Amino acid sequence: MKVEVVAIGTELLLGQIIDSNSSWMGEQLALAGLDTHYQTKVGDNQARIVEVLRLALSRSDAVICCGGLGPTQDDLTRECIAEVMGVELVRDPVIVQRITDMFAARGRYMAANNLQQADVPVGARTIPQQPGTAPGLVCPMPDGKVVYAVPGVPYEMKEMVLGTILPDLQERSGVRASIVSRVLRTWGQSESGLAEMLAERIEQLDAQALTGAPTPTIAFLASGIEGIKVRVTAKAPTEPEALAMLDAEERVLRGLLGELVFGLDDETMESVVLDLCRAAGLRLAVAESVTGGIIASRMAAVPGASETFLGAVVAYDPVVKHTVLGVPEGPVVTEAAASAMALGVRRVLGADAALATTGVAGPTESEHVPVGTVCLAVAIGDDVTSTTVRLPGDRARVSQFAAISAADLLRRALLAREGVIAG
Repeated sequence: MKVEVVAIGTELLLGQIIDSNSSWMGEQLALAGLDTHYQTKVGDNQARIVEVLRLALSRSDAVICCGGLGPTQDDLTRECIAEVMGVELVRDPVIVQRITDMFAARGRYMAANNLQQADVPVGARTIPQQPGTAPGLVCPMPDGKVVYAVPGVPYEMKEMVLGTILPDLQERSGVRASIVSRVLRTWGQSESGLAEMLAERIEQLDAQALTGAPTPTIAFLASGIEGIKVRVTAKAPTEPEALAMLDAEERVLRGLLGELVFGLDDETMESVVLDLCRAAGLRLAVAESVTGGIIASRMAAVPGASETFLGAVVAYDPVVKHTVLGVPEGPVVTEAAASAMALGVRRVLGADAALATTGVAGPTESEHVPVGTVCLAVAIGDDVTSTTVRLPGDRARVSQFAAISAADLLRRALLAREGVIAG
């Protein structure tokens, strides 16, 4: 069974509201083993909504409409579904009473237009879950297909999808399967570079799929400054079988990508680094110049960071580098300066490990050093590792890239210390 999601609301097209509802529904449909090939957004215009619904029904077996069930003039979903069904709207007295009781229970005045939320296309039924004033709808089409309508308020929508729509779709499809995904998060390689590294493996999977054998799929997801994600998706009759496919494919991909993979799913570079520090019994400090406190902010945002992360010194002015951190006089955008900063902040804050950044974010060069030049250093005890990187982008992007690159340098140093990876 193919399911399509139609998000309704001009505010979505204008970018005033981010359509997180469609993403969530797509995820839930996949977990229920239901295929989704299209997601569409359309504004509050009856002719265009009807056009989108008819197109969706021409290529999908079921359509979930999200939004447009409120009491105002631009809430047109009910009217549009009725037009597509070729029926009239009738007012449901049970829903009228339910809405009236809701307003009375809250001690609020009810405007008469709220009652239009009780209008239901002939032949449709309301969804039992109704946490708000707008009921959801299950609307069977003459050809056996179905349109569901849910409010755009996320918590109301989720209750209806989980409580009624997913079970109804699974019953209609007669097929229960599980589709699960896992994301390998990488740092240090471009999307094209990863594609080249995995090209042979992707060809192998494509050939395997042609035989009809259960086969995971691989997709690349660019995520701005957070690196490139490699998503693996598997479909199987049961969730344990699908997860077993993911486990096997993850092992293959880790073997091909090595230390480029820093985490899975929602893990961040900071959460991974702090976990490694915690496992090693190390307390961490940070010295920042070019990153101006970004690393400290990202570390502090990780739940439980206080167990490991001691704090930071933002040594933006060279005087602070010299007087607080003990950096020798001279150029401060060098690996030697970064190394001195790392050792200095480790000493000042009494940490076991430290990392440091110094560089030029621009827009103009400094100390005759090109914009985007960043020197990074990691100190674990008295052992120091340093490197120089050239980072692209404007001032903000250089600083953000530098923050993650510094954390990645520490990650690799911690793993090498434990003999997990080489160098």
